[in-house]
Parts: sequence; C-alpha cells; structure tokens
Amino acid sequence: MNRILLVEDNEYISKGLVYMLKQDSFDVLLCRNRAEVDAVIYDQLFDLAVLDVMLPDGSGFDICRDLKECAPDTPVIFLTAKDEEQDVVYGFDLGADDYVIKPFRSRELLSRIHNVLRRYNKNDKEITVGDVRIDLLANRVFKGEKEVSLSPLEYRIAVMLLQNRGRTVTREQILGKIWDYAGNVVEDNTLTVYIRRIRSKLGDDLIETVKGIGYRVVRDE
Repeated sequence: MNRILLVEDNEYISKGLVYMLKQDSFDVLLCRNRAEVDAVIYDQLFDLAVLDVMLPDGSGFDICRDLKECAPDTPVIFLTAKDEEQDVVYGFDLGADDYVIKPFRSRELLSRIHNVLRRYNKNDKEITVGDVRIDLLANRVFKGEKEVSLSPLEYRIAVMLLQNRGRTVTREQILGKIWDYAGNVVEDNTLTVYIRRIRSKLGDDLIETVKGIGYRVVRDE
C-alpha cells in the first residue's frame, strides 16, 4: 500500500481528498500546517507528497525543500491556488513532479498521482532485489525459486527496506512505519532481532547496517 503525505489546511478539500485516496487503497497521513509536518517528516517515509503551498504557518515550498533533503527520492505534487508562472517554475525548480492548480478535478488529480508513482516505479506489484522477490499482491516472498516464510512483522520490515533499496532507512523510520500495526510490541532492541531473522532467511548480504543510523538494502544493478 502506497503511503501519501497530504498537506492541506482547507478542511473541505482535505476531507474529500482523504476519502478519495483511501477509497483508492492509499494510506494517507493528513497534516494541516507546517508544524504537523515537522513532527513527522524526519521520522517517517512516504511514497509521495501532495503539498498545498499557502499554509497558516509556512509554505509548501519550504516543506518540499526539507523533504527533498531528508528523502530526495520522494515525489512531490503541489496543489495550490498560486498559478503565477514564477510560482509554477519555482515549484518545479524545487524538484516537484507536478503542479496542480485549484480548483481541480478530483479524478484528474488521482490520475496524476498514479502517473507520478508509475514514473518512480512505486505502483509495482512486485519487488525484486537480486534473487529476492516479493509478490505484493499475494504477500509472498521468494529467494530464488524457493518461497520463504516471514512473520507479518518481518514481512512489513522487509517490504519497507526493499522498496527503499539504495537508501538508508533509519531505525526510527522503521519503528514509526510499523508502530500502528504492532503497537508497543516492537522496540529498538527488538528491531535488531527482526533484522537478524530477515537476514537469516533472505541472505546476510542483502541488508547493510549503517552504524548508528539504520539499515540499507544494496541497490541491485
């Protein structure tokens, strides 16, 4: 399930977007201002961000800049009433993948989201790194031709790491991502045990430890 960061302070617009995205099987985190974004942006990973530009306590342009610094591969779509040419150009210069002007048509925005995710290969139904393959539709994991049995938490952690292959994922990001699923079951020390189990099943050389920070799956060439 792709996770979207939605930053929108208009209650009417945000309610409609959250409903539409969840109906389309997206996991949505809604933030209504810059302060709420700052509380999550450095500890959680997102597959895409939809950012309003004009916020009560800041700018979506600044959020995009910060997001690109901590997670440069995260695609961004601006959703804003600022339609001046210099604003559009500035948004793209910051690294935005699309710029949608309000008022907008919901289905068109949804189509643009899917198009951006396809460009980033984040709508794939399968992840393959080396001889490890994860079927996201069937929730099955294979190493070579052999199916590997992972516990639900091992599976979620493995998917998260493989989907972000080539990028360092912090321990805090992993714990934050699986917190809603596991409650207080997974703590920092317990995470080390889960990583060890995943390595034993999928290969010791698949997941690198980035000392003092987290883990990284080596990008396959």
